[in-house]
Amino acid sequence: MMKTIPGRWTRNLLLLLLLLLLSVAASCGAQARNPIVPGWYADPEIRIFAGRYWIYPTYSADDGAPASAGKFTPEQQRMRARSDLVWAPFLKQSFLDAFSSPDLVHWTKHARVLDVENVKWAAYAVWAPSAVEHNGKYYLFFGANDIKSDGQPGGIGVAVSERPEGPFKDALGKPLIGAIHHGAQPIDQMVFRDDDGQFYMYYGGWRHLNVVRLAPDLLSVVAFADGTTYKEITPDPAYVEGPFMAKRHGVYYMMWSEGEWTGPDYSVAYAMSASPYGPFKRIGKILQQDDRVATGAGHHSVVNIPGTDDWYIAYHRRPLGEKDGNHRQLAIERLEFNDDGTIRPVTLTTAGVAPRPIAPAR
Repeated sequence: MMKTIPGRWTRNLLLLLLLLLLSVAASCGAQARNPIVPGWYADPEIRIFAGRYWIYPTYSADDGAPASAGKFTPEQQRMRARSDLVWAPFLKQSFLDAFSSPDLVHWTKHARVLDVENVKWAAYAVWAPSAVEHNGKYYLFFGANDIKSDGQPGGIGVAVSERPEGPFKDALGKPLIGAIHHGAQPIDQMVFRDDDGQFYMYYGGWRHLNVVRLAPDLLSVVAFADGTTYKEITPDPAYVEGPFMAKRHGVYYMMWSEGEWTGPDYSVAYAMSASPYGPFKRIGKILQQDDRVATGAGHHSVVNIPGTDDWYIAYHRRPLGEKDGNHRQLAIERLEFNDDGTIRPVTLTTAGVAPRPIAPAR
């Protein structure tokens, strides 16, 4: 005769099954949640490398235990001691972290993928990295030292690694761009690969946007067909910094940040063109503060899921009530287009996005 399972065991078994089902359901319905990672970070560039999402941001400020100071050469220490040139919060920005994810929801931190210990001409204000894979190597472009004039060491550098998580090491021993051209401070670089394989770099603060062509090895700039090397393509007087280029259905989308970076009005606008260097005419804003969610939403990047027309936008924003300009957090939302190709304004959320694994390449 079969024995009856005692009632308490039945209840316990049912409870265990219920907990298991709830756990599976929670996992399947997980959201990224905004902010997507802890800590103060800004200027995120999102890329896809080897089937994973990667985000390379600026380290914006300490959150909790201060970051270790790192190692500085005597020359780097002299640069850091120039209180007439250096705003103290920028001294903390002497390295870059990165984050990777299989699905936009679960993120792994990769600490100090780049450190000025491996870039002797840089000492502080290491900003806004842009990463690309080329011929089996990974190239990380970055701004350093927040230069105010051509006589000050710093500018845009490039570092190389065998892996997307680094460590990245200086490729040139000097800046790739270490001077001011057409009034553009050499910061906020973004590297874009066109369909024909040509790499362009867009960069510039101080309300000026430049584009340059990169050599095949990505370690120098080369002239355009008209003989110019630094081409100014500032799209609108409201342009401030943070350019990003994307291409969809043969159309080039130039996006940039407007407003003051420490203020609530920091935002993102865009233009469209048939050419990678314009002309660009401002269409309107696609990202800005929502006083119910966050302020200072700007300095973004976008990524297209391979083989689809699905797009996501990564950006930074400031929590409501936060007054420290460097207290910025990373967020991700969907980016959607209208039938005429224009971009729909992005809705800021705390929920974030649903998991989106990358399908294996065929």
